[in-house]
Amino acid sequence: MRKTPFAFLLLLAAGAAFAQQAPEQQVVSTSDDPDAPESTTSKVPLDEIRRYVWVYNAVKEAYVDPVDDKKLMQAAVRGLLLDLDPHSAYLPKRDAKAFDEVTQGAYTGVGVELMTLPDRTLKVVAPIDDTPAQRAGIKAGDIVIAIDGKPVADRDASNDGDDDDEGDGNSAPLRGAPGTKVVLTIQREGTAKPFDVTLTRERIRVTSVKSRALEPGFGYIRIATFQADTAADFSRALDTLQAGGNLRGLVIDLRSNPGGLLTAAVQIADELLDKGKIVSTRGRVALSDAEFSATPGDRLDGAPIVVLVDAGSASASEVLAGALRDNGRARVVGSRTFGKGSVQTLLPLDNGDSVKLTTARYYTPSGKSIQALGIQPDIVLRPEKNATNGGRPEYSEATLPRHLRGDGEDMAGSNAGEVLDGDAPIAAALAELKKPIAKAPAATPAPSKE
Repeated sequence: MRKTPFAFLLLLAAGAAFAQQAPEQQVVSTSDDPDAPESTTSKVPLDEIRRYVWVYNAVKEAYVDPVDDKKLMQAAVRGLLLDLDPHSAYLPKRDAKAFDEVTQGAYTGVGVELMTLPDRTLKVVAPIDDTPAQRAGIKAGDIVIAIDGKPVADRDASNDGDDDDEGDGNSAPLRGAPGTKVVLTIQREGTAKPFDVTLTRERIRVTSVKSRALEPGFGYIRIATFQADTAADFSRALDTLQAGGNLRGLVIDLRSNPGGLLTAAVQIADELLDKGKIVSTRGRVALSDAEFSATPGDRLDGAPIVVLVDAGSASASEVLAGALRDNGRARVVGSRTFGKGSVQTLLPLDNGDSVKLTTARYYTPSGKSIQALGIQPDIVLRPEKNATNGGRPEYSEATLPRHLRGDGEDMAGSNAGEVLDGDAPIAAALAELKKPIAKAPAATPAPSKE
């Protein structure tokens, strides 16, 4: 069985002596096929390993304060992932558990999707609907610079994986018992000084799908995030809307939806497509390559769809919007999306920790990658005049340090979209939905790359 350098590093404490005893030997992991193309990438760079062991020993022996072996090794493992891309991360046990809770739709916290920046401050990707963060006015693009008066950048970067350890994950510092308070110090573009927001933690049961009739015959479904039960909730919402009479059109609102489970987006696309590709993924290993296609049956029988997006629509949101548009099934209205065109896989470790690793890029049915570019809407909407900073938080996948390069990243124009708050975009989407339009043919797939 071929071992990767990652697996070797986990065993490095036991293998350090071997590295010193055999300085000229190149350690090559075994493979069933020694002539396979990947065999060259499975070689462990022994010179770099020796350099690591030297630094490790120097820290152990000469650092001003004693350093725990376990914490030092965990720091080394995190370092393997730190410079890869913004979405790969080492998750200590508590954070891995929290990550799983979020995908299941229930956890204790304040209800905000965060991303750790290189300076260790936390950027708000999006507040989750009907949570303490959303009710307090936390906005996409806000920077959390302190929690309970303690600078976020100074929080302990180590974690022993115990349940009572605060941890280094994006949301772990905000967790706590229901009813307890936490004070966030927010830095917002366009606001002269940082300001404090006091939130009360609660049991967050994220309602990922909400629906209502906009007018007789025209429905509205809001998808806040993609969780394990989102597709089933979407189907029930459609049933409710259709029970009220003939549904002549549907607005799907994906604004500030940060994504979630890819499978949930695929299932919803399948509900609305009678045929055609939904999404494909491509990575370096066979398990990362997949293609999802629609099965026969369109729940709306071809009734028009408008998908509403903005700068906070990311990942699985972009998968759904791209699948419906590329198949000529929907028009996309709003602002350019976030541009996260990569897939992360959670790899559990034997100690309860996990590695969240970017393993593939995904491609819309037309064969295009939206990585670092996003989806440009068919109809562009602008934020309201009184929107914070004009609705432009100036962040997107393309602005994140170490992001994966995208095929269209060098295209002219800003890659950052705008945040579209309020009900005005819904009204604009409804107006677009009512316009007569001939069903567009599905986009011609791009030639496959061998």
